[in-house]
Amino acid sequence: MHYRMLTTVLLTTAAGACSGLGEAPLDGLDWDVVQDSTHRIASVAGFSGPEAVRYDPDGDVWFVSNFNGSGGDRDANGFISRVSAETGVIEDLRFAVGTAERPLHAPRGMNIVGDTLWVADADGIHGFNRVSGASVAFVDLSSFEPGFLNDVAVGPAGALYVTDTGKSSVYRVVGREASLALSDSLLGNPNGITWDEGRQVMILVPWDAGFRINTWKTGESAQGFGPETTPGRMDGIEPIDGRLLVASQSDSTILLLDGSASRPVIRVSGRPADIGLDTRRRRVAVPYIALDRVDIWQLPPGS
Repeated sequence: MHYRMLTTVLLTTAAGACSGLGEAPLDGLDWDVVQDSTHRIASVAGFSGPEAVRYDPDGDVWFVSNFNGSGGDRDANGFISRVSAETGVIEDLRFAVGTAERPLHAPRGMNIVGDTLWVADADGIHGFNRVSGASVAFVDLSSFEPGFLNDVAVGPAGALYVTDTGKSSVYRVVGREASLALSDSLLGNPNGITWDEGRQVMILVPWDAGFRINTWKTGESAQGFGPETTPGRMDGIEPIDGRLLVASQSDSTILLLDGSASRPVIRVSGRPADIGLDTRRRRVAVPYIALDRVDIWQLPPGS
């Protein structure tokens, strides 16, 4: 059963904040300024182990996946929340929960194709109607004996790609048919994945230390990208202005990856998980599993 919940939204008085969450100005912000908690425009509390955030531009809402327990348990108590991107208010805490036959256990990364919100979970990916929250599909990946299904990207022609951080692999889903698309120990157990439209490649970030970020095209081998090595524990990744925002749990930062270099642009208050990007207002939402909240920062204007 769905219910509405009004949660506390803490508005800061830092640069970029204002009386309404939907009105923060872009001018005065610069990529050269490393933001921190004093620049945060909002902190949304009331979640239960939020692991990932996905912005829906059509509905102008955030979807937030909640472990609601251990990320590895098959306890049937995970859920997806829906949050107004304009106000930061949780409109429906338990917007999607799955079915008795296919419940959500510990939902993780998400993506949207048409009217379907796809969500990675312990044994496969769930499809929910992004307007009603009703369960409309489930693609079972248990036959691959996955280690830890983690993030979901949408590639050309609507194909879905799902990272398996526990087995350093990527699965491809077309329609309701799944296949092993990539398996390579040199990926360093990929966590976040995104389609880079400009480069026409998938980009995968490693969880294990000492491995590179990789680009990859279906049918080809992965190629190293960006810095020669990383400290690992990378999570969500979002393309912006031909560059990439990456959540780094190793040092609690949001990195800007530009060519072969990366540098922190936001220092956050906890370990950032799978970030989301509000493309309408140029805002990044950062979930913290351990803190039960999502923080929001305003990003600088586009170049």
